[in-house]
Amino acid sequence: MGLAPGRRAVAVHSQHSGRQGSGVLLTDDTVLTCAHVLEAGYSAWVSVPGLRDRVLCRVIWADPQLDAALLQAPESLVAGLVTTLVNATTVRLAEVATERPLPDCEIVGFPHIQRYEEGRRLECDQYTGTVLPLAGLIRRTMVLELDRPPAAERADGGSPLAGLSGAPVFAGSGLLGIVKGIPRGRGHLRVECVPLAAIVAGDGFRGAYVKATGSLPPEPAAQTRHTTVDSSHEQEYAEALGAAYRRTKVFGLDELNRRASEWDLDTAYLSLEATSREPGSTPVPHRIDELLASRPRVLLRGDAGAGKTTLVWWLAAHAAAGTLGPRLADLNGLVPFVVPLRTLRARGSGFPSPAELPGVAGLMVDPAPDGWAGRVLSGGRALLLVDGLDEVSQEDREAAYAWLSGLLARFPRTRCVATVRPLAVEPEWLASEGFEELTLLPMRDQDIQAFVTAWHDAAGLGGEDPEVLKGLEQDLLQQFRHNPTLSDLARTPLLCAVTCALHRLREGFLPETRWALYQSALQMLLGARDDRRRIDAPDGIRMSVEEHQQLLQRLAAWLVRGGQTEFTRDQALHQLNRALPGMPRVAGQGTPEEVLTHLLNRSGLLQERRDGVFQFAHRTFQDFLAAKEFVEDDLVPELLRHAREQQWHDVLLLAAGHCSRRELPVLVEGLLAAGSASRKWDLKTTLYVLAALCAQHAAWLSEPLHHRVRNAVASVLPPRSPEQVGQLARLGPYVLPLLPGPHEDGRFDEHVIEVICAIGGAEAIPYARAFVAAHAAHRLAFRWRSFPPAAYAREVLARLDLGKTTPLLVSSRGELAQLSLLGPVAHLCFMGDFTGAELSRAMAGARPYKVEIVDNPTLDDMEWLRDCGATLTRLTLQDCTGVTGLVPLTELAGLEVIRLRDTPLRPDDVRALAGMPGLRILSLQTTQVEALDRLDLAALRAHPHLDLRTT
Repeated sequence: MGLAPGRRAVAVHSQHSGRQGSGVLLTDDTVLTCAHVLEAGYSAWVSVPGLRDRVLCRVIWADPQLDAALLQAPESLVAGLVTTLVNATTVRLAEVATERPLPDCEIVGFPHIQRYEEGRRLECDQYTGTVLPLAGLIRRTMVLELDRPPAAERADGGSPLAGLSGAPVFAGSGLLGIVKGIPRGRGHLRVECVPLAAIVAGDGFRGAYVKATGSLPPEPAAQTRHTTVDSSHEQEYAEALGAAYRRTKVFGLDELNRRASEWDLDTAYLSLEATSREPGSTPVPHRIDELLASRPRVLLRGDAGAGKTTLVWWLAAHAAAGTLGPRLADLNGLVPFVVPLRTLRARGSGFPSPAELPGVAGLMVDPAPDGWAGRVLSGGRALLLVDGLDEVSQEDREAAYAWLSGLLARFPRTRCVATVRPLAVEPEWLASEGFEELTLLPMRDQDIQAFVTAWHDAAGLGGEDPEVLKGLEQDLLQQFRHNPTLSDLARTPLLCAVTCALHRLREGFLPETRWALYQSALQMLLGARDDRRRIDAPDGIRMSVEEHQQLLQRLAAWLVRGGQTEFTRDQALHQLNRALPGMPRVAGQGTPEEVLTHLLNRSGLLQERRDGVFQFAHRTFQDFLAAKEFVEDDLVPELLRHAREQQWHDVLLLAAGHCSRRELPVLVEGLLAAGSASRKWDLKTTLYVLAALCAQHAAWLSEPLHHRVRNAVASVLPPRSPEQVGQLARLGPYVLPLLPGPHEDGRFDEHVIEVICAIGGAEAIPYARAFVAAHAAHRLAFRWRSFPPAAYAREVLARLDLGKTTPLLVSSRGELAQLSLLGPVAHLCFMGDFTGAELSRAMAGARPYKVEIVDNPTLDDMEWLRDCGATLTRLTLQDCTGVTGLVPLTELAGLEVIRLRDTPLRPDDVRALAGMPGLRILSLQTTQVEALDRLDLAALRAHPHLDLRTT
């Protein structure tokens, strides 16, 4: 956890006279205090009495009229005092959003009256009171009335609270303001304060904060009601969230001790890429953190094992602890309410009311105080995390929609992330409620590399020889680099973990298909583990792999039929009682209760979600085993009856691997028939794609049936929607020969190119090359990342006319290395953490007229652009938070347009840009505008030819 609110108080001494006041740590090296304490000085001494000697800090912002100032220390003032500091232990800011008195507030500071050893040594003091919102309304002053007199008046007539100026005023964990004075005639019971909202809105504060911390200050949250009980419960609730969601099970490491097999989410979590659904524009991948930061409500789509639930857990744990990084800093201090819909389904519960939200996740914490959840929601301090909308049955979807929309209508300032599988709900399902849709993308090669390294690091916690693990890691990475098929199998975190586990078990030998990967994983979990460890019937029960599967697949099929993923012990026993009479060898070894205990303890496939409630380690294993049960019980027709239901599609696909030569044609023909009968084009496409994927499992399938499958897929080409594009791309190279090429007159269907690029890889390059002559340069140039960099540069990009207006997206160092071979490129868009030196080398000969730098916190100086000379006329810097100055841009005589988005602008930059005679447009966009606009922009506004845009 970061610093507790009360521990943020510090002592501040004027460098001129030694006058002492108080202050509050906003981050570990920035301090907010009153301007009058500093006596107009440029620096002041700050100390954390009892913990840290005084440190000379410089004043980076002061507003005497507000009576507030911001100091920056040369180093952390709390180094080593807290265990987790992310975004410099940012405090939660708050503002009073009610006209009713706000009780149970507190002030923590260093008044003279509290000193000891004859006044030589400082001591902290704490006061409680009630904020009176209307008492200082006209003067825009926050007034707090103490619960009791602080002390007798001093002999000299001074206030006993002298030295408290600059002290923080908290309501729970929210910083409402700082003390600025004690008015006379009130018996020292009233305290006047500077509201935090006024400070954050003060001239220059945001710019100074950004310069010091690299990020914007958190927006003040509305504080409407508060009790001391709320504060203590919120701390306990945050700790319970951390205990529940800070660690996750590592697939394939379950044979290690419990500590080693549970992975801290700081290690397990990868910030994967996603795209936003924006009609009419080419989807551009961004890290999910960046996309979530600017979207208060998100519907996140992702395949099984794509990392949706892991993201929810990570957000819940870190938002509650206040440890999210700069990009997601606005979520720090929010109260997460996790709603796992699979759990509600298992309980048979309805959708939760506001008061029931804290208990839905089954956290190990005392019941919430009456009305607490409502106070959190009303204050706009809630982060609602709804996991698994696809777990809700089709008939209950409208009820789920009504619940979620009603909850958000009642509490409109609530931030929300909801997860769902890709096709479970129609596009824009929640658009009317202000949700934007994001889709998680498959892991890129560098993501796979990072995951493999982290997985093997976690394996090393079990004491295994680090040299052996390093050798396995390097061997697997080598296989990924040279075997595109294997890489394609590991594009989700789940499948990548399965691949790591099997590679380790088999000492380098791996399956070649997704179905074989799951089958091998089950073999590893159900049999090879105990055999390898020479454990013989530790609980008196010994079962073969197939006997394990027979019992588990009956349970899995029952769950799938009921649309559930969780079950109780009694429900599992009911299924075992039905299965065990047909398995006398197993039944003779123990009672159904003992057999169930064995499955829970030894299979590695079942996990206890909470007390008495269990689930499969991942839903994919449940679907795999359920498919086996349906096929072996001759129930393929039952599967086909559910072909229109998205939650059955994975079961149908996995069933193909279990089918015999006799059964597979029945499955494929049934899917073709269901697709033919559907009038919904997207569903028709999905069912034909499922039929084709099932046909690919066949060692033998009649040639006429293969022909029917190909014709069916061809009949839905060209695709008409992004949903169809995604479905057809699942077929990989199979669909490429079926796609229509460009028309003779050069016209083409843009969705065809999207399918080619979504499939990517070396096999797709000839099909992309066929569109070079068409007017498709824009889409081809923007999807370089989908193909081997060198081959795509040689075969496709080198044949495009990139010297005009076509934007070329460069997002990896492999692509950057090929850039100099392409000749002139008019419009370059760089996305990634490239250094100035790398960009300078790569751009030799490019001569662009337009350059965009996106999402690059590494880039610091702009000297490298000097090589662009007079050709560069337009420059965009977006999310380039590390840029230290824009003065070098003055040497680019041809520069006419500069767009800055979430990129620092300093006084020197303003003066330099104002001196550029050729500059015509300067755009300062989004949240940074508030910080930038606090600077003196008069010189820019006086520029005779400049269109200054602050949107």
